[in-house]
Amino acid sequence: MTSIGTGYDLSASTYSPDGRIFQVEYANKAVENSGTAIGLRCKDGVVIAVEKLVHSKLLVPGANRRIQTVDRHIGLATAGLMADGRHIANRARDEAASFRDIYRSPPPLKTIVDRVGLFVQAFTLYSSVRPFGISTILGAVDKDGPALYVVEPSGVFYGYHGAAVGKGRQLAKTELEKLKLAELSTREAVTEAARIIYAVHEDSKEKEFELEMSWIGNESKGVFVPVPEDLLAEAERKAKEALENFE
Repeated sequence: MTSIGTGYDLSASTYSPDGRIFQVEYANKAVENSGTAIGLRCKDGVVIAVEKLVHSKLLVPGANRRIQTVDRHIGLATAGLMADGRHIANRARDEAASFRDIYRSPPPLKTIVDRVGLFVQAFTLYSSVRPFGISTILGAVDKDGPALYVVEPSGVFYGYHGAAVGKGRQLAKTELEKLKLAELSTREAVTEAARIIYAVHEDSKEKEFELEMSWIGNESKGVFVPVPEDLLAEAERKAKEALENFE
């Protein structure tokens, strides 16, 4: 990085001479050091999967989930600093509850993403705060159908057919691009998501990990819930077989 160490990275409100905000770039680095999270927008819903690295054998399986529910029909996953992820999830829930109170209808995902993006961006403006060290994948099925967005640490957000954030995002994106997402059902997408997460984990296979997966669509009756355990176990089995065959 040019200009590094010359004081331009001490505050989120200071530009470097070449127009960069280093604190936002450092936040992106925090995301890149985290386990991978992916989202798939299918023909009948959305599937979100996370590679949750297990840092200690003493941890209770299933604790500290990285996929969280925002509203009945909206969920999110984060890559980066876990505490920041919980803060953003709570903010998104507040925005969803506020929308329901005012308009007496389920909030569209675009509205929630827009508000969360503005909130995240506000933390890049002041020297008294630091940017959020997370990228957030949000998925839903609302009045416009299935939707998938990613909010970056800078506050910018994009809509996606398939999205990946975290350490293995490059390989995950390559694998996602091979899929015909518009033709996939959520049930088929669960298998593909498990295969992709297992493939990206190969680079750091000395570390244990848990596969977390949630979905929303016709299969879940329009509610964002964890994928049923039997289906998840079957997807993991197929993913392991695919890895062995590849090797």
